[in-house]
Amino acid sequence: MFSYKPKRLYQEIGFKLHDDLLQGKYKIGDKLPPERVISELFNVSRTVVREALIMLELSGLIDVRKGSGVYIIKLPSAEMPRTPELLDDIGPFEMIQARQLIESNIAEFAATQVTKSDISKMKKALQLERLEINSGSVKHSGDKLFHQLIAQATQNSILVDMLESLWTLREKSPMWKQLHARIAKQEYRTEWLNDHARILSALQKRDPQEAKKAMNQHLENVKNSLLALSNVDDPNFDGYLFQANPIDIIK
Repeated sequence: MFSYKPKRLYQEIGFKLHDDLLQGKYKIGDKLPPERVISELFNVSRTVVREALIMLELSGLIDVRKGSGVYIIKLPSAEMPRTPELLDDIGPFEMIQARQLIESNIAEFAATQVTKSDISKMKKALQLERLEINSGSVKHSGDKLFHQLIAQATQNSILVDMLESLWTLREKSPMWKQLHARIAKQEYRTEWLNDHARILSALQKRDPQEAKKAMNQHLENVKNSLLALSNVDDPNFDGYLFQANPIDIIK
């Protein structure tokens, strides 16, 4: 068993699965139970299970094959390596939830403070985002810039710093990169661009509630897209987990 106390729920589940491998419950070539079964076994959401599997994947113990399942490719000989990259990483779906709560409220406040200059900069950010999508670029500079500009429109440096810290966590996260590595399709980026256009429209109208609602829905769409596109058990997964919000932020 592990002497290290997990910081995050996905780590706890990942360590339990790792311990099953260590104790010989599975052999190389075996297929792990489906996400739904694991989530019921440990009484956690499938998003937590998926994050735990990404952790094991980064450790080189499993191979995730979309449409087929999760296979054991290596058995551990000792405890999980205690590398900072793994132990300090934040689960990608946990990160989206935090962004959903924080950025929805940032957008709401930004709608009361936004200037014509801010709107002009946001329009240029969306033009950059569209250019990156149409050119097939893997860059997300326009996407990031748009979110940064909304925070800057609040004229509150603490909110700007909070937004920047969230994006820094995302860009440094091995788990976030691994999640995206499973995704081949890029159509979701156009859908997210359309979401951004709706957020911009609400900000341009200086409508706080509509801006909050549009940002909340955008990040809900981000979550649903990543859930569906990264799912290995069911290509038609309906994203019923991690629903809406832990609290009602749409008033």
